[in-house]
Amino acid sequence: MMTQINKNTGQNEAVLTVEKLRIQAPSSAEPLVAGLSYKLYQGQTLALVGESGSGKSLSSLALLGLLPSDLSIRGSATLSTVGALDIARKGIGTLPKQVRGRHIGMVFQEPMTALNPLHTVEKQITEALRLRGVPKKDWRTETLSLLNDVNITDAADKLRRYPHELSGGQRQRVMIAMALAGRPDILIADEPTTALDVTLQHEVLRLLDTLKARYNMSMLLISHDLNLVRDYSDTLIVLRQGQVVEWGATNAVFANPQADYTRALIQQDFGRALSVEDKTSSLAPLLSTNDLQVQFPAKKNLFGTVSNWFTAVHALDMQLQAGQALGIVGESGSGKTTTALALCRLLSNQASVTGEVNIDKQAVMQLNKSALRRFRATVQMVFQDPFASINPRMTVEQIIEEGLLVQGVDKPTRHRAVLEALQTVQLPEAFCHRYPHELSGGQRQRVALARALVMKPKLLILDEPTSALDSSTQVTVVALLRKIQAEQNISYVFISHDLHVVRALCQHIMVLKDGKLIESGRTEVLFNDPQAAYTKALLQATSTPKNE
Repeated sequence: MMTQINKNTGQNEAVLTVEKLRIQAPSSAEPLVAGLSYKLYQGQTLALVGESGSGKSLSSLALLGLLPSDLSIRGSATLSTVGALDIARKGIGTLPKQVRGRHIGMVFQEPMTALNPLHTVEKQITEALRLRGVPKKDWRTETLSLLNDVNITDAADKLRRYPHELSGGQRQRVMIAMALAGRPDILIADEPTTALDVTLQHEVLRLLDTLKARYNMSMLLISHDLNLVRDYSDTLIVLRQGQVVEWGATNAVFANPQADYTRALIQQDFGRALSVEDKTSSLAPLLSTNDLQVQFPAKKNLFGTVSNWFTAVHALDMQLQAGQALGIVGESGSGKTTTALALCRLLSNQASVTGEVNIDKQAVMQLNKSALRRFRATVQMVFQDPFASINPRMTVEQIIEEGLLVQGVDKPTRHRAVLEALQTVQLPEAFCHRYPHELSGGQRQRVALARALVMKPKLLILDEPTSALDSSTQVTVVALLRKIQAEQNISYVFISHDLHVVRALCQHIMVLKDGKLIESGRTEVLFNDPQAAYTKALLQATSTPKNE
């Protein structure tokens, strides 16, 4: 299917013209991208929206010549500033690598992966300035100006920092500054807000919108969240499995979506949490903490002794009954993940953890190494990025059975348990012999979930398990978690920045800010009548479009 968007928004000439772009893998009969055509005008933001595997990122990487050589690429792309691009690798037109940075800049999805962990912020930005031909004497001034433009506080201090010393939002802003350093005509933003909390998502997109005007750019915005791009794009194209499903002016598409698939993306329904009887007063909780505090070294003296501590979690008390789910929400840096790691005793030795953690009538902080190893089966954790948390050299069966192997379970029993876990997470038995790179993002997350469930835990801690997934896969995973909770009476500690997901899964919610408990209570009560101003701001950021 070929779609042409020719709507001129007042500009005389298209900055970028893509015609009949087709991308095909040698092993697939169906194209990854089928006949995509569009025009991007000066100052315009065009959004490419669709679930994982729809061809959004592939179509943008083709413009920069960043696709694998075994993929077949047809079609044409023309930049008004340089002419035709040789995206089909025929030796005709400008090579895509010659437009990278100078004419087309790109902000990648995961800044921690895209940034070099061995180089400081200053060195990585000045590299882009050097390629642009900026004199060395101007590098520092220009770098500070770029960091100020992307609203990074205390920019001079951040120059000496490494990526791991920055928050997720700060890393994303550094990526944007690097892209802007080349003064591109077009900025491609590929899922720039996926791993960010709801307030930061809007912050980053508002920032991109402002910078687009300030730097006189056009923007290609790639996202799986149709409702998020609603406020930050002029036109949009909805893709599904490489095919264009719908296109047009953003306001018109939202006012009257023509395709069922578009309507499903707009009216995304996670459902509601299970109705569970609150037995707080009659039964001992499965999980409870008392005065839990976590500190990290902030400064050391010449002899290596810590002279100053940073408190990440302040005197936190919580309770969770068996069979219920507790959602922990808050913006980036609020202490959500630190709390989860403290519950599992997975923090580094440098961290100072005080207070009490009781799980299944065991004082977790008092367990010795051997007792803690035996206790691990009771509490399992599913991490945010399944591709990073599972071994790429292991098959699915080896990944899932690893915990049982450590506990000395025999091979036939392990195999049966693996098959049972795959069935629980609704994956076929044939997946046993596959490797992680052969799976989609949603399938990898199910494997990570199966690895945890195979241990028969009483408590499952889920750290942003849906943040890297597209909207339809998120709905599927949440429904699966709700089904497992009902069937196995398992308890969840669910960490997320997506309040819609938390509402669909959790009976109780805790709101954290700067490591402190701001508000807690039953989910529906908190959603319908929040007491704290910060909670109200989070709910408003989730539900209110920018233009309303």
